[in-house]
Amino acid sequence: MEEPPWRNLQPNIPTPFGSPHKGTPAPPVRLTPVKVLVIGSGAREHALCHSLSHDPDVTALHCAPGNAGIAEVAELHQVDALDGAAVTALATQLGADLVVVGPEAPLVAGVADAVREAGIPVFGPSGQAAQLEGSKAFAKDVMAVAEVPTARSYVCTTLEEVDAALDAFGAPYVVKDDGLAAGKGVVVTDDLDAARAHAAACERVVIEEYLDGPEVSLFAVTDGETVVPLQPAQDFKRALDGDEGPNTGGMGAYSPLPWADPKLVDEVMQTVLQPTVDEMQRRGTPFSGLLYAGLAITSRGVRVIEFNARFGDPETQVVLARLKTPLAGVLMAAATGNLAHLEPLRWSDDAAVTVVVASHNYPGTPRTGDPITGLDEVAAQDAPHAYVLHAGTKRDGDAIVSAGGRVLSVTATGKDLAEARDRAYKAVGRIHLDGSQHRTDIAAKAAGVAGA
Repeated sequence: MEEPPWRNLQPNIPTPFGSPHKGTPAPPVRLTPVKVLVIGSGAREHALCHSLSHDPDVTALHCAPGNAGIAEVAELHQVDALDGAAVTALATQLGADLVVVGPEAPLVAGVADAVREAGIPVFGPSGQAAQLEGSKAFAKDVMAVAEVPTARSYVCTTLEEVDAALDAFGAPYVVKDDGLAAGKGVVVTDDLDAARAHAAACERVVIEEYLDGPEVSLFAVTDGETVVPLQPAQDFKRALDGDEGPNTGGMGAYSPLPWADPKLVDEVMQTVLQPTVDEMQRRGTPFSGLLYAGLAITSRGVRVIEFNARFGDPETQVVLARLKTPLAGVLMAAATGNLAHLEPLRWSDDAAVTVVVASHNYPGTPRTGDPITGLDEVAAQDAPHAYVLHAGTKRDGDAIVSAGGRVLSVTATGKDLAEARDRAYKAVGRIHLDGSQHRTDIAAKAAGVAGA
């Protein structure tokens, strides 16, 4: 029987929770051809598939359930992404050498555990470790023990507790649903009634002090012990230009950050990422996969706003656009406990910008089923510097139609942010989706656009 390619990455064997037992020193990771299964259907998963489809080590690429854009680079399969047994059965049927779980809900549901227990390497934390995103109260407790700098906060389950916390911190009020909320569970407002209303609609909330200063997203790949940071990015959560309007899942992003301290990544590694991974290991729930730190660069230093247990959307689109190291080897090294032996990541000097095209009425009740045109134009006239990653789309006969709130992530690269931004917006201009919306100021200030 032919040995699966990931056997070459031993002797470090993952435990059921994804933490490797460190063995004797191994040579740098060298990957033989692999079959990869990506779980998810959004732009994050399309970005992952886009990178994996250009990876010479990937011989077969599958995605479940995927979307209309992912279908162009991967073979799609229907599966309930929250059903660990179903995902494991599909991975086994396909002979997958690596499973990559994209969204947070399957991770919190323990899908990675089921796949890992079947002996298939999986990129993604256990259900217990994914509570770093699944419960903001749990994340706050981990940060407190690990002495990770974050906002002062109260966990509240009654309106009386909510009122006391809001009064203690004052405006602007920051109210976070303790559980998963698809990036829309946070309200930041000066309106006390709006803050109380959001809290009342949640079973349990975390109320925090407001953190001033710009926000930064920093991803790190980890195998439960070794932590490898990626390049920082900045996303835009508000729906409208000028950071107005309601919070969304993200309306755009860019990387690199020309205004950021060159020592930022090292500082966050030392004060946030490594201490968090070490504390999760100490608790017996090692975190293996992608640890996302949402940061505020405040007047008092770097503070953690939140952790996510997976690649963020839309930051993934710009970070992977700049990654030159083949992605499969990085994910496999994390899944098999070999990150310590991975060669340093290589990055493009180019900048990347993503602009999200959203449906009418997003982030309220978005309209779906509208035809999308102009995608072929972008592919013909703007590639390879600009391309479209699908989020909420599906195929309806010969047409591609909207199927969600955030529909497309138009991503472009350039020698600097100004060029990448121009290319992204030129491509956006070729696309037509009735009633759609997008921000016009993504990366404008960082690119030095007049009036931004």
